[in-house]
Amino acid sequence: MHKIYILMIIRILVLCLILAIIELYAFQAFKTIIKTRFILVSYQVVSAMILAFIIYSFMQFDRSVGQTSQTMRTMGLVLLIYLPKIILTLVLFGEDIFRIGAGSVNHFANYNDSISFLASRRKFVSQIGLGIAAVPFLSLIYGVTVGKYNYKVIKQAIFFPDLPDAFDGFTITQISDVHSGSFDNPEKINYAIDLVNAQNSDMILFTGDIVNTDAKEMHPWIDTFKRIKKHEYGKYSVLGNHDYGEYVTWPSEAAKEENFQAIKNLYGQIDFKLMLNEHTFIEKGTDKIALIGVENWGTNFKKVGDINLASANLTKEDFKILMSHDPSHWDIEVQNHPKHFQLTLSGHTHGFQFGIEIPGVIKWSPIQYIYKHWAGLYENMGRYIYVNRGFGFHAYSGRVGIMPEITVIQLKKGKNVA
Repeated sequence: MHKIYILMIIRILVLCLILAIIELYAFQAFKTIIKTRFILVSYQVVSAMILAFIIYSFMQFDRSVGQTSQTMRTMGLVLLIYLPKIILTLVLFGEDIFRIGAGSVNHFANYNDSISFLASRRKFVSQIGLGIAAVPFLSLIYGVTVGKYNYKVIKQAIFFPDLPDAFDGFTITQISDVHSGSFDNPEKINYAIDLVNAQNSDMILFTGDIVNTDAKEMHPWIDTFKRIKKHEYGKYSVLGNHDYGEYVTWPSEAAKEENFQAIKNLYGQIDFKLMLNEHTFIEKGTDKIALIGVENWGTNFKKVGDINLASANLTKEDFKILMSHDPSHWDIEVQNHPKHFQLTLSGHTHGFQFGIEIPGVIKWSPIQYIYKHWAGLYENMGRYIYVNRGFGFHAYSGRVGIMPEITVIQLKKGKNVA
């Protein structure tokens, strides 16, 4: 215990040092441009008040409750204030490296002893830093006001040589990562459900995370999601990592289990068939495909998915669609599985809710350094995974660059022409 406290104190001291450096550099940027004392003092006072509020809010976090609207607002405030300041710090730190280098050259060359070792900060560098920092600042404001409900319908055709003939052109709508406990705008959610219904797909699949933690989070939204119309070939779902109630402290194991059972029941209450390490056949005419649903399996999260149990009695030749919430499952087990799972549908990453996507130009998010497959379609030896960017949001109550997604996948017979 003594070592734990020492490590905790060291971490707090390191964090305080980092924050102090960030605040110092950010203040230097403002001080270089603004000379009015009142404005500078006001900046320092406001910065101190914001930091105190953030510390107080995090100290109030109750692990028995989990994420609340207050914690999401606090996280949004942390990003809004400190991401721009970190950028300012990097720009000014780069200038300091240059100043130290130039000062060293001048000192050892004895060009001019009357010039101080460190040159004064240049105003234009601070202006550039503030200009760059304004981009994430304004983007994060957009993310919490508009981006989080800026739903995009993404259509993706995928070609398979072994697709049964009757399923050529078959369409699937996929939603994932609803996180109903984060919602705060019924009008926008109803609009999203209308978008889902407007796709008129043959089947709809929901790849997990109906709540953040507690089944009660979904109760205000059950009637809304029941509006998802009946699809001709069914409505199916699997569990996500948040559906197991792992991220809060429960008063007892019995309470945790009761919540878990209630969460599983939620899927049925919105008319989705929850698949728990099992499969079913979707039949069209004389042809059929196997739909497989596993419980959550992730390298960093709960591993209860059993692909072998779920695909028992299926053969390599059967055409298979697998629902597995976490795309790391595809990386580790699925893509090289001897039974040849032609298509896997996942979610989980949310695309980090932050990144840059310009089709055909750039696709980047910090999440790509954690998950190799994090958004969109990927292929390996004729086996595909599609990772949905998520319907809702979690932790940060916004989306920047990576918009909430409703996916429409069309199965096509033949070879991929790309």
